[in-house]
Amino acid sequence: MKRLLLYLFFFAFTLHLSGQEEKKIVILHTNDLHSRLNGFSPEAEYTPWSPGDDETRGGFARIAAILRTEKRNNPGITLTVDAGDFLMGTLFHAMELKTGFQLRLMKQMGYDIVCLGNHEFDFGPAKTAGIINSSLAKGEIPSLLLSNAVLSAEESGDDELEKLYDSKVVLRKFILERDGLKIGFFSLLGKNAVEVAPLAKPVSFAKQVPFARKMVRELKKDGCDIVICLSHSGVSRDKKGNWAGEDIRLAKKVRGIDVIVSGHSHSKISEPVIIKGVPVVQTGEYGQNVGRLELVWKNGSVSVRDYRLIPVDDSIAGESDIIAAVEEQQSLVTREILAPLGLSYFDPVAETDFLLECNEQGDFRSSNLGPMIADAIHSYVNRHSSDGCDIGMVAVGVIRDWIVPGVMTAPDVFRIMSLGSGDDDLPGYPLARLYVTGKELKNILEILMIAHKSSSSNHCFYSGLRVSYDPGRMLFRKINSIEILGVNGETWDVSFSKDDTTLYSISANSYMLEFIGIIKKMSFGLIKVLPKDVSGNPVTDMKRAVIDMDEEQPGVQEGKEWLALLEYIRSMKDIDNNQIPDIDRKYSVPVKAFFEEKR
Repeated sequence: MKRLLLYLFFFAFTLHLSGQEEKKIVILHTNDLHSRLNGFSPEAEYTPWSPGDDETRGGFARIAAILRTEKRNNPGITLTVDAGDFLMGTLFHAMELKTGFQLRLMKQMGYDIVCLGNHEFDFGPAKTAGIINSSLAKGEIPSLLLSNAVLSAEESGDDELEKLYDSKVVLRKFILERDGLKIGFFSLLGKNAVEVAPLAKPVSFAKQVPFARKMVRELKKDGCDIVICLSHSGVSRDKKGNWAGEDIRLAKKVRGIDVIVSGHSHSKISEPVIIKGVPVVQTGEYGQNVGRLELVWKNGSVSVRDYRLIPVDDSIAGESDIIAAVEEQQSLVTREILAPLGLSYFDPVAETDFLLECNEQGDFRSSNLGPMIADAIHSYVNRHSSDGCDIGMVAVGVIRDWIVPGVMTAPDVFRIMSLGSGDDDLPGYPLARLYVTGKELKNILEILMIAHKSSSSNHCFYSGLRVSYDPGRMLFRKINSIEILGVNGETWDVSFSKDDTTLYSISANSYMLEFIGIIKKMSFGLIKVLPKDVSGNPVTDMKRAVIDMDEEQPGVQEGKEWLALLEYIRSMKDIDNNQIPDIDRKYSVPVKAFFEEKR
């Protein structure tokens, strides 16, 4: 009798499952928005209220129009998520600690869940918490996820962030119940993202795969029907052109995740990458696309019905309330940041009829933009500091945008060099200067010649030197000679003798110069470099290396990378006599003169 009852129970349960209604879930997603509230580029051409009259991409008003249209047109479950790095990239982010504007704007646009990426920590965890608190003080914000953060019990630098966890403002996991389904979310900050977030300390981050397995178990125990991971870890192409990277590995290694919404790598995935039945999706960068993933849930399983990237372009009329909110914030940026510099938001500062690019995902070594920025730093430091510098230097990883044909404004220039902050009220990394011997300079350049092989962001551009090298020689033995090129046309050779104590100065942003400190690691301990000040004393605190750009004023007047570039292009000739400087055509082709191959 018991066996018969058991059989009848399973028969009835099977009939119930087979009759379950199919449910559609639409996931709208973005990643790596980087505060690109206005479309680009150039920003002055962005007209979100008027479709069909410009070629800009992106813009929050247009994104809002897509999100709202999709929610209206999709009865049932529609969710909007962002996979991190929503901040850092434009002059707007510089106002966030004071205004807490962007998170409130994203809530207004229709975002349900936003995860924190590495760039949310660019000002340190205390200021990350400050931005969130500033947002909360003025309105509603989306649910915030930062799942694999490990807070320090000993250090106080993350105490304010810990309070946000305690008050359930920042979450480890988030569960939505819609239309009878439980949908569970968690987030990850990946290995590479952690490596490029040194200011996140004392916060550390649990390893992706074991932590993801733990979260899946928890969410399943909570009764979730669907588990979605917002992973700020990234994907990339391998040597065969196949998708690889941290989020692909995650999909392979962790069972129970139904969707991975990826970020960090700025990769445009036009079709979902299906790994063991798990779709991995990513939209690219800067809000140029909105991803639309349509899932079907039936009989306890999830499958992909449709996926597409929706271009955020001038075919879309922006939402008027978002346009108005952004314009108000734009006025604040002018008043607080640009007006003291004698500028307004849409003042033309230069123009060009050719593209200047630095494509980290492509042929970055053939950039024409990187050498121009290095020249700008070299020129700026030598113009404003009595000690000047021998070498100007910039890395691919801190070049965040291109210069496209058209008229540029100060916000366009800032987007190119938008990372970091100093000890003043202006955004951007301050410029710093360190001194090294000729032998140390050679060792630095030997390492930096191959540093791009571990990460393209490590490739550097230089101004003020010429290097002769033999690519066929052994590692650390490739460079034959280094010649310093003076600002007045003079030149002199660099001695590699360990007995020669002549010092040479290198100027770059304060974060970039910390790169010298990891030379030992990159050379497996074979090369040591001791950064020094002008007197030869060791420098361990980078604040001591920040350059004072106006020695007549009390305190240190910081110079910024973006101000160096702004001054440099504004100093160029006005070829067509329209009162707007034209970018020098010598930069219309890649500049490779500082490294010459000689066998």
